[in-house]
Amino acid sequence: MARAIYSDADIMLLDDPLSAVDPEVAAKLFDECTSGILRDKIVILCTHQLQFLTKAKKILLLKEGKVVKLGSYE
Repeated sequence: MARAIYSDADIMLLDDPLSAVDPEVAAKLFDECTSGILRDKIVILCTHQLQFLTKAKKILLLKEGKVVKLGSYE
């Protein structure tokens, strides 16, 4: 996650960066990094952690490589 922030790229592709930390740290990283520092960037977050879906602008659900759903949490 730190490398992504320091790279200052316009588009960030994060492949489950929160899986290696406990839930409390994951929530803090998500809030301060993904929703904070990177808020003006395009961030594509691949994750199995459903607790972050409510904070996503768009959600893409894939099953066997095919789009099942695309939209907001609501």
